[in-house]
Amino acid sequence: MRSHVTHRTLFAKLADINWLLPVLIFLIGMIGVATIFSATGGGWELGAKQHFVRLMVGLLFMVLIALTDIRLWYTMAYPGFIFALVLLLGVEFAGVSVNGSQRWLDLGFVRIQPSELMKLAAALALARFYHDLPNWRVSSPIGILGALIIVFIPVSLILHQPDLGTSIMLAASGIAVIFLAGINWRVILSAVTVAAFAIPIFFMYGLKEYQRARILTFLDPERDPTGASYHIIQSKIALGSGGFSGKGFMQGTQAALNYVPENRTDFIFTVIGEEFGLIGGLSTMALYILVIGVCFWMAGKIKQMFSRLLILGLAITFSLYVLINLAMVMGLAPVVGVPLPLISYGGTVMMTVLAGFGIILSAHLHRETELPRGSGLLL
Repeated sequence: MRSHVTHRTLFAKLADINWLLPVLIFLIGMIGVATIFSATGGGWELGAKQHFVRLMVGLLFMVLIALTDIRLWYTMAYPGFIFALVLLLGVEFAGVSVNGSQRWLDLGFVRIQPSELMKLAAALALARFYHDLPNWRVSSPIGILGALIIVFIPVSLILHQPDLGTSIMLAASGIAVIFLAGINWRVILSAVTVAAFAIPIFFMYGLKEYQRARILTFLDPERDPTGASYHIIQSKIALGSGGFSGKGFMQGTQAALNYVPENRTDFIFTVIGEEFGLIGGLSTMALYILVIGVCFWMAGKIKQMFSRLLILGLAITFSLYVLINLAMVMGLAPVVGVPLPLISYGGTVMMTVLAGFGIILSAHLHRETELPRGSGLLL
């Protein structure tokens, strides 16, 4: 009898999941499978198969996470953040270098990118921090300091790898959560003033030479057409050549002739634009907008600070993935090496994005679950 009750509870949870979100995620992931298949000249074994397997395993993993009680994520918020921080420190001393960037840890049986795990860990830690923090202390020095520690210690480590794109995403999503937590406008204006002075200094002394070159290329795409500007020029040609309806599936010449580098990873949207034109590009964007909209709708249904900020933080991180990648590919932002989530080829990003959606679904599914108010961090 006890077992029967357990099964009924499980089925009730499955029925209560907002299945619109997994369906939309599956559709975007399958666009990725088809696009990788095309970008590799119809080679199923050259990335499309692996992307499909990761998508299906990741979706199952996402549902299992969704069924997990939100109290577990609340309890694991700080330990998870510390664990991710230790992995980032591990990259500093024993990281694997690829293309001049030391971002990966080789564990023997798998290679992981701790900066991707930190996106989840930081969102969890910030959500718990503000859940535990009394409202009157949100804008106090200790409240601001605690949030800045959670955001900018990992940002500084990731920036040192160097990984400018992930650093920007983590900093921007963290700042967005701090804003949504209800920080005082005077603090926000003070921070904006400091940033206005700090950004030029950071540009001159905080960036690597090639990172500065990418920003200058963004400002003047024609300055080095065969060097730093090559990616973005070829990307624009591919997108423009697709016209309104595109050249057709696997008919893109830019992809087939490898004019666009990284056309199955960071610049995969050029394949969609060339083969399916404006219609294909806008349809892909519409799916992303629906996913983000569903997440924000779910956050609006939740009263508890932890679950609401957790959904918003993870949704903003996903939004930044999409926004930065599309802006980069269209020449509206510097090239910073941010993949298009669920579509670009890559295992760690795929799994962390799907795990993030699993946590979002868990927060919504257990929205009536009461969470404790702990003592918080640095209180």
